[in-house]
Amino acid sequence: QVQPVESGGGLVQAGGSLRLSCAASGRTFGSYAMGWFRQDQGKEREFVASINWNGGSTYYTNSLKGRFTISRDNAKNTVYLQMNSLKPEDTAVYYCAASSLKVTAQSSSYYPYWGRGTQVTVSS
Repeated sequence: QVQPVESGGGLVQAGGSLRLSCAASGRTFGSYAMGWFRQDQGKEREFVASINWNGGSTYYTNSLKGRFTISRDNAKNTVYLQMNSLKPEDTAVYYCAASSLKVTAQSSSYYPYWGRGTQVTVSS
């Protein structure tokens, strides 16, 4: 079992930045890929970004490339999501998930372990 725990969400003005953190314990953190997803009210959950087991490969949804950056620190069992130039449409609950794979993946079906989420609200 692994339990991701997100932190770092909050209220920010459009154009601002936030860094989300996700601490994951319970199994060998550095052996598996990690991902970030988000879900706004009334919408389906969508993939944001994924990072492979050692941080050497990342994958983003096209619309967020250049504004969001995923990274990880295996020594701290933590994955991060740096979000810059935030827009009101980035408002959502952001979820961290631990993959069953070593490589990056977009589909939520490859992520058996999920955190409870952290709210990000971007005001205009």
